[in-house]
Amino acid sequence: MALPFLPGNTFQDPTRRKYHVSQSLGYRNGYALADRPEVGIGGDPLTVNHLTEEEINELNNKRPTLTYGQAKQAPPEDFVPAHVAFDKKVLKFDGYYKQTVHESPNEYFRVRPVVIFYYLEDDSISVVEPHVENSGMPQGKLIKRQRLPKNDQGDHWHWKDLNLDKTLTFYGKVFHVVSCDQWTAEFMASEGIELSSPSTIPPDPYIESRKQKAALKEFKTPSDFDKLKQFIELDRQVLRFYCIWDDRNNMFGELRPYIIQYYLVDDTVEICECHEPNDGRDPFPIFLRRQRLPKDRNNVESSFPSVVMELSNNEIKEWFAPKDFMIGETVVIYHRHFLIYDCDEFTRSYLYKKFGIKDFTPLDVKRQDRNGANKVGLGLARVYVGHVMMLTTFLCLQGTDKLTYPLQWVWISGRFPSVLLITGPTATKERLHQNARERP
Repeated sequence: MALPFLPGNTFQDPTRRKYHVSQSLGYRNGYALADRPEVGIGGDPLTVNHLTEEEINELNNKRPTLTYGQAKQAPPEDFVPAHVAFDKKVLKFDGYYKQTVHESPNEYFRVRPVVIFYYLEDDSISVVEPHVENSGMPQGKLIKRQRLPKNDQGDHWHWKDLNLDKTLTFYGKVFHVVSCDQWTAEFMASEGIELSSPSTIPPDPYIESRKQKAALKEFKTPSDFDKLKQFIELDRQVLRFYCIWDDRNNMFGELRPYIIQYYLVDDTVEICECHEPNDGRDPFPIFLRRQRLPKDRNNVESSFPSVVMELSNNEIKEWFAPKDFMIGETVVIYHRHFLIYDCDEFTRSYLYKKFGIKDFTPLDVKRQDRNGANKVGLGLARVYVGHVMMLTTFLCLQGTDKLTYPLQWVWISGRFPSVLLITGPTATKERLHQNARERP
């Protein structure tokens, strides 16, 4: 029985230290809610807000099943067979195996890469060897698709047994798994299997040695411009260049014109000498016969036995080509310097199409003597006049008393064609004989 709340019936507890009011307002999930205070001032428990035994019993009788009825069970999932759920779903692993080679002294083993396919629909496995160029080994499907036995107890390989950096034994062959594709990694992670770190397939020593040997060689695609095509397209096409050979630095040398003819059909060169009437030279047409022309015949290897062997086309390093014959260029042919000063119309069109050359201005080349005389090349003026004044007459006087045709051919000692003009109305036999006796 409690004392009435009257003066004299109350007392203070000296041990009480808390006098604050308990908090009954707060936020839950962003909403302001009021809670029933469970403790009073000073932390004393409050009994006014507690549920009574009757209220507790009433709440026990208010079950959700009584209010809402019996809960319905979730419908079971439709049964999907494995061959439908995992249809066309394949795990792909990359690996390799080593094959011992007994017959070759150059290699001891071969590293043969393989691809392992695991078919989830029926837990079958197939092993395929990809194509490797010039491997010298039969390639393709190594193990056809089937369920592979794992041990002698009748167990078979399952996808849970597969992992990276793991060794698998199929029918006595030891395969080492190194990596897998992205879908396989995601599937294994979804099933709670943690894959090891991927690695790479080691290189095959024999294949690497073949690659090193092949890397030292350079293969070039042969040109379709062969000898037959050159003969068909360039037959009877000749480049003609006009040039001079200045040999006046030597004794009895002079400035002589030549024609260089380049035959495109076989890349041969011919040099023709230009003759003039009464030039005092033998009338041979060819100065250098048609042949392939080397730029430097003496530029050969020092080890070549030139004492006992003659040079062939294999020893010549460089030959003359159409690009070497240009207007204004000096071409050295067998130690003779030929200055090219002009070319014909066909040569101009060929050089324009082939090399894009547009300037074909001919050089002004005049045949002047070193002493400044004209192109006859007789030296000083007084010597030239003396040669001109030396005349020799050749007259035919038999059977005629008078000559009605006053002109006769004479020859200058300098070998210049000339005529002897006899003035007067007539010329008698005696006068002609007298002139012939008085000649020098």
